[in-house]
Amino acid sequence: MPYTRDRHIFEIRGHDRAGFLQGLVTNDVSPTPKTLTYSAILTPQGKFVTDFFLLQDDEVIYMDVAGSAVSALATRLNMYKLRADVTIGDSSLKVFCGTGPAPQDAVSDPRDPTLGWRLYGDHAGNDGSDWTALRVAACIPAVTIELTGDSYILENGFERLHGVDFKKGCYVGQEITARMKHKATLRKGLAQVRVDGHAPFGTDIVVQGKNVGALYSQSGGLGLAYLRFDRATDQMQAGSARVRYEPD
Repeated sequence: MPYTRDRHIFEIRGHDRAGFLQGLVTNDVSPTPKTLTYSAILTPQGKFVTDFFLLQDDEVIYMDVAGSAVSALATRLNMYKLRADVTIGDSSLKVFCGTGPAPQDAVSDPRDPTLGWRLYGDHAGNDGSDWTALRVAACIPAVTIELTGDSYILENGFERLHGVDFKKGCYVGQEITARMKHKATLRKGLAQVRVDGHAPFGTDIVVQGKNVGALYSQSGGLGLAYLRFDRATDQMQAGSARVRYEPD
């Protein structure tokens, strides 16, 4: 889950740190100190490995990643380091998240204003906000929930969430991502749906016996679903729950 104590922060140091990350991650590595950037790292085939936040501070770039993705991210970073003047280490920083008045030195979550702020320092945790409800209301996927190793970032809204830059140049998985960008429309992807009832996480969504997707996070009569848009309707079922897709 993205807002628990289970976060890990890497610190990337060395003369080549910005250029090294620029060739790996989906977003532009901002040179502006104290500005939070949302990004991801992909496989060469363009599939999702993990997402993270980047924060620059003087001689270091911090990477704030879910604890479940630490091993996968460390493997990728070390695989591509080669002879670059870069050191990759574990930071002692922790992150505390909230949605109320932002404390001094907090930085805004770049994905959506409703997700509040992140404060990097000595304390881990969050202010008790209903993060699942906030994510579902803003149609924001979470790692290990909606975002898995089979995910493509454009199908999961990364352009809308400011997690990809199409002008930054090459990075791992860029060719596939750019190709998807220039399609006329995406045939599949994450969408917000209305849910009457409740269905277990990952329940198949069907229309007249045909599978059109799966239902994931749910809150307050809304849900996040991965759908085939050409088959999705306002008359779908996920187990005993009625599911309605009503695109804008």
